[in-house]
Amino acid sequence: MDQQFKCYEVLETSKGFNGVIKVKSTLELPDNEVLIRVLYSGLNYKDALSANGHKGVTKNYPHTPGIDAAGIVESSNNTEFHHGQQVIVTSYDLGMNTAGGFGQYISVPGNWIVPLPSQLSLRESMVYGTAGLTAAQGIHSMITNGQTPEMGPILVTGARGAVGGMAIMILDKLGFETIAGVSKISDDTEHLKSIGAASVIDSDQTNDNSSRVLMKPKWAGAFDVVGGNTLATILKCTSYGGNIVTVGNIESANLKTTVLPFILNGINLLGIGTQDTPMQLRKTLWNLLAGKWKPVNLEATVLEIGLSQLQHYINIMQTKKSRGRVLLNLNNDKK
Repeated sequence: MDQQFKCYEVLETSKGFNGVIKVKSTLELPDNEVLIRVLYSGLNYKDALSANGHKGVTKNYPHTPGIDAAGIVESSNNTEFHHGQQVIVTSYDLGMNTAGGFGQYISVPGNWIVPLPSQLSLRESMVYGTAGLTAAQGIHSMITNGQTPEMGPILVTGARGAVGGMAIMILDKLGFETIAGVSKISDDTEHLKSIGAASVIDSDQTNDNSSRVLMKPKWAGAFDVVGGNTLATILKCTSYGGNIVTVGNIESANLKTTVLPFILNGINLLGIGTQDTPMQLRKTLWNLLAGKWKPVNLEATVLEIGLSQLQHYINIMQTKKSRGRVLLNLNNDKK
């Protein structure tokens, strides 16, 4: 099949890396089992790294980022998928070293693809995207490990971002009280409360620099996207038997702590990364997100853009000041 399509492509030049909108042919895509016409994608921090030439994410350029994609099967050599089927692809190597969702077509192996659950639209699946899947996997891990609403509130750091916001909405839907942790209290406090946060605290309360190994408990568990000393402080302040999910390192990848929160307070530190999540768990999580875990306010943190606006929002994400979920509509470019 030779189909012309638009994509956002990152070029490596003598002056650095530059993103442009190009028209390409589907014949230029990898020779994989399933060709998908992409309708929606979403902007993630890993996409911003790829667009900025981070060789730990993407080794070779020119390249089309986009670790999320939702669309319709155009053609398939895999018997599990058929023309016209609605599907989701997130993570694996999509958008890293395989042309990703910032193009109107992708070509991927069949074992990367999740059939769209019947209760979910393609648009909704990318409102979630990797951010929603990460939040769901972290919460699923906490619940599987015994966390219940009755144990007390859950702290969610990085609450203004896509992953933190999704975690708050899902936890609220499941009956958990949540505390939204932000770098600095600002005008979006009411917004955070509107999506499910019971209260909002700033980083002063999650940045202990004393020599204390344990502190008075402030929450029953936590969902942390920050890492560094924030995570070390969270460990000191979590109630006995609490579960702490760690999914990011916005502050730092280093963790200076002791074993005492784990030994004396029975704290469980749960690491979550969705890139290689087993397919059966992926399907379980997507079905939960489509059904009983779907927040009533799912659209509350969404900004929809077109390809022509993408570079602007990549620039914002590179500053780590992105807010909420940026949804890319591949077929309705906005000027």
